[in-house]
Amino acid sequence: MAKEVKDFVVAIELGSSKITGIAGKKNSDGSITVLAYAREESTSFIKRGMVYNIDKTAQCLINIKLKLEKSLKAVIGKAYIGIGGQSLHTVYNSVVLPLAEGTVIAKETIDDLKRANRESSYEGMELLQVIPQEYKVGQNYQIDPVGVVSDSIEGRYLNIIAKYALRSNIEKCLDIAGIQVAEFVISPLALAECVLTDAEKRSGCALVDLGAQTTTVAIYKNNLLRHLAVIPLGGSNITKDIAAQQIEEEDAEELKIKYGSAYSEETMGEDNDMTYPVTDERTMEAKLLNDIVESRVEEIIANVGEQIRQSGCGNELLSGVILTGGGSNLKNIELAFKKRTNFEKIKTAKFVLPSIDAKNPDIKSRDGSLNTILALMIKGKENCFECALETESLFGPNGESYQERQAEILRQKEEEEARIKAQQEEERLRKEEEKRKKKENSLINKLVKFGKSILSEED
Repeated sequence: MAKEVKDFVVAIELGSSKITGIAGKKNSDGSITVLAYAREESTSFIKRGMVYNIDKTAQCLINIKLKLEKSLKAVIGKAYIGIGGQSLHTVYNSVVLPLAEGTVIAKETIDDLKRANRESSYEGMELLQVIPQEYKVGQNYQIDPVGVVSDSIEGRYLNIIAKYALRSNIEKCLDIAGIQVAEFVISPLALAECVLTDAEKRSGCALVDLGAQTTTVAIYKNNLLRHLAVIPLGGSNITKDIAAQQIEEEDAEELKIKYGSAYSEETMGEDNDMTYPVTDERTMEAKLLNDIVESRVEEIIANVGEQIRQSGCGNELLSGVILTGGGSNLKNIELAFKKRTNFEKIKTAKFVLPSIDAKNPDIKSRDGSLNTILALMIKGKENCFECALETESLFGPNGESYQERQAEILRQKEEEEARIKAQQEEERLRKEEEKRKKKENSLINKLVKFGKSILSEED
C-alpha cells in the first residue's frame, strides 16, 4: 500500500469450507474499498459451521490475521466475527403483562416485557438476539404501543438461539489466536441487510444461502425477520454423492461445477450415451451425474420448502425466493426452485448492494460465494486499527519472521496452559490423597475405639 491506512474494518467468517478474513475502508460516498483479503481451508476442523478442533481453528485464525496484517502493513486490534451454521434457529415467544384498567402504556412497560422475554430459557441453548415482532393491545396489533390505553399487553418476540458451543468454541479459538472481538454478528441477518432490498423485505421473501455444508433460510415480511433455520445440507453433499461413484472428491467437485445441472428436462431423442471426462482414462455418464445432482438438490429444495411452510408466511412472500451463496452458481438452480416450489419469482443475489471496490479476483468475480464476509465487513462500524506494523518489527532479534514469532507465542501459550493443567491435576491428586489418609485415619480411630470398648466390657 502506497499510503498508510489507519482506519479500516476487519471481519472474519468461520465457514464449513473456508475461513475468510477481510479488511476494508468505508468512503465518504458510502462505498467500501477492500484493502486486504485472506482465506484458509477449514473442512477438516469446522463441520456445518461448528468448530470441532480448537487448536487447528486457532492456528488457521492466526494465519488469517497475519496475512491481513501483512497486506495492511498494520496490526489489527479487533475484528467483527460472524456466527452461523447448524443449531442456529429462531423460536417464537410471547409475554403477557396484565395492567390496571385505564393504564397508559409507557416505555418502561415495553422494557419490562423485553426483560421478561430475555429471561426465557432453552435447554442447552443460548439466546443470541431478539427480534421484536409486534404487540397485542386489546384486540389490535401494534409495532409501537407506547401511549395507548389498555388493561393488558402481549409482547411477541422472535428469539434467535443456538447451542452454547457454537459461540463458546469460537471464543476459545479467538482467545488462543489473540484476536479481540469488536462484535459477534448473526451472519444471516448481516447478509440479508446487504443483499435484500427494502421492497423485498417489506413485501415478503425467503433468502436462501446455499453453502458448502449448510443451507440457511431466512424469511422476511413487513421488514421483519419472521423465521430463521439452518438445514444441514449443502453443496459438499452433492460432491460426496458424486464421489461415491469411486471418484476422487476433487474430481467430483470439478464435475459438479463444470457439468452438473440442478434441473434438466428429458427430451425426445436425448443422447443417453453422452459422457463427461473425469480423468484422462475415465468418463462418467451424463445422465448418472445429473440424476445424482438433481436428487440432492431436490432434497435441499424440499427442506427449504418445509421451512417456508413452518414460517407461516408461505402465501405472503410476494417477492418470492432470493438465492445466494456459492451453491447458487449450480447450473439451472433457479429453474429447479421454480419447478419444485410454488414460487414464480426466483432470483439470485450474486453480489451485495453497497458499492465495493476491490482488486482481488475472488471478490471481483461476484459469484455470491463471498457475500456473507462482505456483509460482515459492511456491518462493522468501529475502527479495527491498532497500530502500524513497523518494518523492523517484521523480524525478531534472532531473524525469525513475524509469522514464526506469532507461532512461537502460540506455542508458549499452549505450554503455559499445559503447565497450569498439570499443576491443577497435581493439586487434585494431592487433595484426593489427603482425603484418603483422613478416611484411613478415621477408620483406624474407629477400630481403636471399638477395641477399647471390648476391653472395657471384659473388665
